[in-house]
Amino acid sequence: MKNRLEELRKERGIKQEELASAMEVSRQTIGSLENGRYNPSILLAFKLARYFGMSIEEIFIYEEKEHEEE
Repeated sequence: MKNRLEELRKERGIKQEELASAMEVSRQTIGSLENGRYNPSILLAFKLARYFGMSIEEIFIYEEKEHEEE
């Protein structure tokens, strides 16, 4: 699943460590999310959306093609 997390974080001048602390996860988790190695739990997705004042769909891009290949 693609996402705009890194772009949004950098636009706002937020460090990975700061975002991780606000989300109560490790910096490595934020890095893995940004690199697409990890998909967030629904709870984390909601927390991130609320943090950035956006909808989950505005941050995380689900592509039907990716799902069909699994």
